[in-house]
Amino acid sequence: MKDVFLLDRMLTPKLITFVYWLALLAALIFGVGIMFRAEGAGAFSTGLLTIIAGALGARISCELLIVLFRMNEALQDLRKT
Repeated sequence: MKDVFLLDRMLTPKLITFVYWLALLAALIFGVGIMFRAEGAGAFSTGLLTIIAGALGARISCELLIVLFRMNEALQDLRKT
């Protein structure tokens, strides 16, 4: 707990993982909603594309943020040695 209060340990990477799972759930809900609520021939494919693009976009954006935090950890390790 001392590491958290002194900002020696980062909480944000754990938060990013939680946000990633929320984004996946949101992409799934929106995609399924588009599939079954929208009318027209392309509703199903649009919903499926929304699910895939949402999942891919969430993964890429969260991975980029995690990479930044891992770079920070690596630099701190280098500084300690």
